[in-house]
Amino acid sequence: MAFSWRRLTIATHRDVGYALVALVIVYSVSGIAVNHIEDWNPNYSRSTERRIIEPLADLPRETQVERAASMLGVATEDLKNSFRPDPETLQLFVETSTYSIDLPTGKVIVEAARPRPVLFEFNQLHLNHIKGVWTYVADLFAVALILLAVTGLFIVKGENGPLRRGKWYLIGGFVVPAVFWVLTLVDF
Repeated sequence: MAFSWRRLTIATHRDVGYALVALVIVYSVSGIAVNHIEDWNPNYSRSTERRIIEPLADLPRETQVERAASMLGVATEDLKNSFRPDPETLQLFVETSTYSIDLPTGKVIVEAARPRPVLFEFNQLHLNHIKGVWTYVADLFAVALILLAVTGLFIVKGENGPLRRGKWYLIGGFVVPAVFWVLTLVDF
C-alpha cells in the first residue's frame, strides 16, 4: 500500500481527537463556568446559617474565643484565627467557615464556602492553579488542539472541502473573533 498524506491526516486527526476528549470536556465545562464569573462563583458554593449561643459579653476577653468555639462545636485545633472588628463582635475563622458572633446577644452568623464538586477541580486545571507539570500538559493540549484544527481542514475533500463549501465556514470562523476584537478597540 502506497503512502498517503490524506490517510495520515485522517488517522492523526482521529487519534489525537480521541486522546483529547477528556481534556476538551474539562476545559469546555470550566470555560462556561468561568465565563459567567460575574453572576456566580464557579469554584465555591456559599451558604449562610444563623445560630444562637449564650451571650459572651460578660466573660473576660481571654476566654471568649475558647468558650465560643466550644459552644459552636469548633475544635480548637481547627480554629485558624479570631478577630474583634468591634467591641461587640467576635469572628472565628476555620478552614471553610467564618463565625460572626454578637457578644451581647449570642447571635451567630455562620458563612461557609464549600468547593463545588468536580467544577472546582476542573477550574483548577483550566486556570492552571496547580502549576508544575500541569503547565506542560496544558501546553501540549494547546498544541494538540492546533494540530486537530489543521488536520480537520483536510478531512473532507471535493465539493464540501475547505476550498469550496468549507471556505465559508472557515471565513466565518475567523470573522466572529475578528469582529469582537475590533469592537473591543472601539470605546462604547
